[in-house]
Amino acid sequence: MRQKKRQINFKVLLYPALLLVLIGAAAVAVSVGAVPFTLREIGAILLSPLGLPCGEIDPVKKDILLQLRLPRVILAGAVGAALATSGAAFQGLFRNPMADSYVIGVSSGAALGAVAAMLAGLPPAWGGMGMVPLFAFAGGAATLILVYRMARVGGEVPVMPLLLAGIAVSAFLSALVSLLTYFSDEKLHQVVFWIMGGLSGATWAKVKMMVPYTLLGFAAVYFYSRELNALLFGEETAHHLGIDIEKVKKILLLGSSLLVAAAVSTSGVIGFVGLVVPHFIRLLIGPDHRHLLPASALLGAALLTVTDTLGRTVIAPRELPVGIITAILGAPLFLYLLRKRKKLRYFNLSE
Repeated sequence: MRQKKRQINFKVLLYPALLLVLIGAAAVAVSVGAVPFTLREIGAILLSPLGLPCGEIDPVKKDILLQLRLPRVILAGAVGAALATSGAAFQGLFRNPMADSYVIGVSSGAALGAVAAMLAGLPPAWGGMGMVPLFAFAGGAATLILVYRMARVGGEVPVMPLLLAGIAVSAFLSALVSLLTYFSDEKLHQVVFWIMGGLSGATWAKVKMMVPYTLLGFAAVYFYSRELNALLFGEETAHHLGIDIEKVKKILLLGSSLLVAAAVSTSGVIGFVGLVVPHFIRLLIGPDHRHLLPASALLGAALLTVTDTLGRTVIAPRELPVGIITAILGAPLFLYLLRKRKKLRYFNLSE
């Protein structure tokens, strides 16, 4: 009883700790760079629209903070939260700690849509929004529909056929992306940099497109966190508990895929965030998705904010794609977690 009470207290303390980490990461991210900012300057610029006496403000620095740094930090947080949340949901849904957005091909579909839009040289869409994010989102959504219909057996969608269909479609779409990249010619640099994953093109337009879909996807997944817990015990057990399994799976797949498509459409392909972050949180607080999902979102947002800051400062004035940073840091960490989990039951709610 005392051990359970300590575990509950730890879960309660984890949220403010992660929130402080995220706030600290965001503060550092907007402070460092070619044009450094002090916390006083940041506060003055952010409070100036309220009409408060903030002293003299450099208009150049104000533009850099409000038009470059701030949207990039917000976008990094949203993308990191989306990838981590979707990874946690996919792992719980498939009861597979190796599952993430790549398993059912959503990331590959979004990548194909984005690369096709780049090579087509399409004009900006409404509001100045580029067609690349829109095509990437459409590609991810279309892939989800295709995989879902391929895996459907009667009125149900068993997990194993869904995984197999996703792997096959993902491999095919990745081959098409490679083929398009081969013929990209003068746009090769743009295509390769996007595939590596990066946030250098962050704008308020992308933030406005990304954040609502992130909130909507998270709400859809978190609303069914209890049902996701029940699915950890198997579909038959969940069915006996009165859960509409097919309905829950559809909503979880749609919500998770919405998160992934929105992330990939604005930042390119960024790996390991959705794979490593849920593992780490699961080690700390267990597999209860009522806590796992929000904690993963906070840590994912902080992680991508930190790695993006490293990417744009470590070899300044050049910029290193954040997807490379996450792969360099994520692969060894993931191997360590795999080794550590040999004697752990990641998906046992009774522990």
